[in-house]
Amino acid sequence: MFPEYRDLITQLKTSDRHFSHLFDKHHQLDQKILKMEAHSEQSTPEKIETLKKEKLLLKDQIYAVLKKASV
Repeated sequence: MFPEYRDLITQLKTSDRHFSHLFDKHHQLDQKILKMEAHSEQSTPEKIETLKKEKLLLKDQIYAVLKKASV
């Protein structure tokens, strides 16, 4: 995710608690969705869709922090 910001992501994960929380939550949701889609965790299509929307919202928030920090 956002390879053009790789160095900034590394820096913010250690220096910005809010960014670190957003990034970790995004990763956790990604892993949960993958497990649900692989049927190793019980779910419904609606639940997966809801989690994907939440993950996308987090991605938007992460991008906003990256854009602001890169200025």
